Amino acid sequence: MLHPAQRLRLLILGGTADATRLATAIAAEPRIEAVLSFAGRTDNPKPPPIPWRVGGFGGVQGLIDYLRAEGIDRVVDATHPFAAQMSRHAVQACAAAGVPLLALERAPWQAGEGDRWIEVDDLAAAALALGAAPRRVFLGIGRQHLELFAAYPQHAYLVRLVDPPRAALPFPQVEIVIARGPFDRASDRALLEAHRSEMVVAKNAGGDAAVAKIEAARDLGLPVVMVRRPIVPARLAVATVAEVMAWLGHDGAFSERGV
Repeated sequence: MLHPAQRLRLLILGGTADATRLATAIAAEPRIEAVLSFAGRTDNPKPPPIPWRVGGFGGVQGLIDYLRAEGIDRVVDATHPFAAQMSRHAVQACAAAGVPLLALERAPWQAGEGDRWIEVDDLAAAALALGAAPRRVFLGIGRQHLELFAAYPQHAYLVRLVDPPRAALPFPQVEIVIARGPFDRASDRALLEAHRSEMVVAKNAGGDAAVAKIEAARDLGLPVVMVRRPIVPARLAVATVAEVMAWLGHDGAFSERGV
């Protein structure tokens, strides 16, 4: 357990609603000095209630150097489940620097009654799974990797982005919605209906912030092309902010488990 006079220096690798909730909990804990690192995928991230930075570290060695230079005692990986490269770098860098690492990892969504999922391993496979016939497709995948779908211009795409695109999207038929989550089921159902969407493409992010489009697709009986999560190295992982806070205050609170 932390001694009352001891201050723990913490690095949070963020980019999710979970990371923001963790930062809020950390802000109320005076014994922890934390910084939240955003990857920089969003132009104007919502400022957390603790110090924060934007951008990468320069690979594994850059992260090792940062951990040592800043005297980081613990790292929490609260990145998006599809930020696999950052998670792999965190595992390698923390092992090399001797810094304990914990993943705050939400459970993936599971198909339930009424769901029509087509599960694929990556976004390239998702684009192919749309089929040859022209369809009206909602891409709920963010702005990265949209070019994979440009190879299938027969479809009419609806793309939802947090920030306005910096350049024209690579589709002859596209409608763009600029919005920041979390989203609700009724609004996403209305969005899909208004644009006459016939299919939804989603990454299995899990959690509550982005599940509305999956629920809306279920309500409307639409097929969802669901991209499975990428594989990351085994690391200690928990599912809640409360478990992270317990880990920060106690040594050996959890046993090792894979992902």
